[in-house]
Amino acid sequence: MFIDHLTIMLVNLAAGLTLMGVFVLKFMDKDRKRTAPGFLLSGFVSLVTGLHIVFTWPLPGSYNIAFGEMAALFGVLFFVAGLAFLFDWDLLTLGIYAAFVGVGSIVIGARILSLGMTSEPLMAGGGFILTGLMAVLTLPVFYLRRFLLVRALAAIGLFGSAAIWALTGFMAYWSHLEGFAKWAPAVMRQAVK
Repeated sequence: MFIDHLTIMLVNLAAGLTLMGVFVLKFMDKDRKRTAPGFLLSGFVSLVTGLHIVFTWPLPGSYNIAFGEMAALFGVLFFVAGLAFLFDWDLLTLGIYAAFVGVGSIVIGARILSLGMTSEPLMAGGGFILTGLMAVLTLPVFYLRRFLLVRALAAIGLFGSAAIWALTGFMAYWSHLEGFAKWAPAVMRQAVK
């Protein structure tokens, strides 16, 4: 049985996307520093867990690529966004980076759908695609931020992405608590024999 920490990654991503939706609606033009701690926190958790998967490959096959690499990329993006808000850095380069991460997420989502990966391919693929689309639209939304409709539509997309990942993560917590209830570390398994 393999052990994964996708649950914390999914719920953390949901929290980060929710924070981004709130940022787009309320803090894009003022008080950006107020959102920095949340972005730094979400980015840190995603970056650490994503890099762990990238370097150790604890999941079956290509799930490591889909979940690990995207978590690391979104993690560094959220973390550096937090720094940018804290230090009032220009956001152009982050928007460009976000576009590339977003395209990667869209490609992964489409491939999850075509391969029927995960126990819920439509939800996982749709989550990757919608999250990626929101990342690709980062720069256009930022430059069109004076239009409330643009910001509202972006926030709806971000909240929708967050809802997909939150539902996926909370369902995974539900099943993991049962599935791993009798799991024991290798040291404990050897002691029983």
